[in-house]
Amino acid sequence: MSESFHTTENSAAGQDRPELRKAIQEIVDSGIAGVSLRVNDERGEWSGSAGVAELGKGAKPPVNGYVRIGSNTKTFTATLVLQLVAEGKVELDAPAADYLPEFALDRRITVRMLLQHTSGVFNFTGELFEDGTVVEGIPSTISGQEWVDNRFKTYPPEELVRLALTKPARFEPGMGWSYSNTNYVLARLLVENVTGRSCAEETQDRILGPLGLSGTVVPCTSPEIPEPHAHAYYRYEEAGRQKTVDITRQNPSWVSAGGDMISTTQDLHTFISALAGGKLLPAGLLAEMRTPHPESGFGLGLRVQDAGPNGGTLLFHNGGAAGHAALMYSTPDGNKTLTAALNYVDDAAMSLAGAFLKAMERLVDEVFGGEQAGSTDEVAEQTKPTA
Repeated sequence: MSESFHTTENSAAGQDRPELRKAIQEIVDSGIAGVSLRVNDERGEWSGSAGVAELGKGAKPPVNGYVRIGSNTKTFTATLVLQLVAEGKVELDAPAADYLPEFALDRRITVRMLLQHTSGVFNFTGELFEDGTVVEGIPSTISGQEWVDNRFKTYPPEELVRLALTKPARFEPGMGWSYSNTNYVLARLLVENVTGRSCAEETQDRILGPLGLSGTVVPCTSPEIPEPHAHAYYRYEEAGRQKTVDITRQNPSWVSAGGDMISTTQDLHTFISALAGGKLLPAGLLAEMRTPHPESGFGLGLRVQDAGPNGGTLLFHNGGAAGHAALMYSTPDGNKTLTAALNYVDDAAMSLAGAFLKAMERLVDEVFGGEQAGSTDEVAEQTKPTA
């Protein structure tokens, strides 16, 4: 597949970035169908794309197309919760049960634990244990064909939580770390209980509107994604034969605030730059957000990665949503960012997880000069169809 280069209106005049064009082409060559990259740094803004927007067709992915951003949604949700903390409406270290009385949560679970994945609450999209044991979650994530067959089903968020609470906790509250979409559905419901409004409305009024993020959508139960966009695919076995289907349209209620949002590389840049630059949270809470858990590097809805060979720190989150993925990285001051959208053929075996990891490492190394892109565990969590 050939690659293409597209500048944006804000790109430095005459700027060419052959190293970035080469990087995105290498990602396509590794098996990813298409990639769009946006970099904002001391040289200005650059964007480009490589690969294809649709299998079997020649058009490149749109440079600023819409993409399902998966677990990057968690950073938006955590920001909402922390804004409520700043307003005195929520206490970060209070029992989450105080704000979610309908679930009879273990009172040792705090709001902070939800945002940092230290609650121990079962992940409703399924748990994979260190010994290889799998404990299944919602039916649509059990098998490839069943996921495809259920992709338009609506799951109320309360149903997702109640399913998770029927399963044993992974560990005692605060005694470990494990990535769980359930934490962020609880965070969504906390926002709704405290404000009396939907999480989508709060996201619009508190983040999207003030930052002018007109390309970002909280779709709730709608399966639609605005144009233009690259297409997402899923491969599974049916009657002994491999079948690949277009799953760009899907009802994202199956993951809810764990990974349901749609955005663009431009909006993700604006968001992470504003967040890192202190425009969405007071300094004290931003510092809390950026304090990493020692086991995982996960702060409050945001990962923190220290030191590559050149030193420094990166703030980031990544996310996969069954054939779509998004990367979002920033320096601590918000002045240098990398955002990307990928489309690919997903499957139950996560066959492209390795390629996805290499893509992250390749781009981060090129843009930030050696800082690390994230762990293999993170890629596994965020490239499977569980956001």
